[in-house]
Amino acid sequence: MPRTLDGQITMEKTPSYFVTKEAPRRIHSMSRDTKLIVVVRDPVTRAISDYTQTLSKNPSIPSFQALAFKNLSTGLIDTSWSAVRIGIYAKHLENWLQFFPLSRFLFVSGERLVSDPAGEMGRVQDFLGLQRLVTDRHFYFNETKGFPCLKKPEGDSKPRCLGKSKGRPHPTIDGQGVQRLRDFYRPFNMKFYQMTGQDFGWD
Repeated sequence: MPRTLDGQITMEKTPSYFVTKEAPRRIHSMSRDTKLIVVVRDPVTRAISDYTQTLSKNPSIPSFQALAFKNLSTGLIDTSWSAVRIGIYAKHLENWLQFFPLSRFLFVSGERLVSDPAGEMGRVQDFLGLQRLVTDRHFYFNETKGFPCLKKPEGDSKPRCLGKSKGRPHPTIDGQGVQRLRDFYRPFNMKFYQMTGQDFGWD
């Protein structure tokens, strides 16, 4: 990371940091004052989204159920599959809390980023000690994509939306399989709520 001068914020965004075992130690050794922002969403939805992205690049991969379950009839989940493993947030957070106190973290709700982007961005700005400049005037809901897009409040420039890879429809997943995944994640979600002091409402 480059040195940060007074009045500057240096940011790096790599989603895999949160689930990479070595990352907390390495980041702590670089700077124990680092502020950590973690965006999380319903782990079941997240796993299906992960699968959807992989499927778009490789249409020949096995079905979601074949990858998510070691045995579909018994409901045994395959936690070695990264799309499932990433959503066990409590396990990953335990690793981070060995190096950073909870006060260094802000947990952002992926669902609220869609339903109330200005509210979540307000929390981010407060956490970083910034003046609240990004407000609800900077967002509008794009019906086609199904999530908010950015605009300049002056209205003199073209709105900016995320690319084609975002907002793509998810494949239909068997309801029983989804329920079994929800049952699997529930205790981990409850533990994550307790650890963070936030109820994300996934259950």
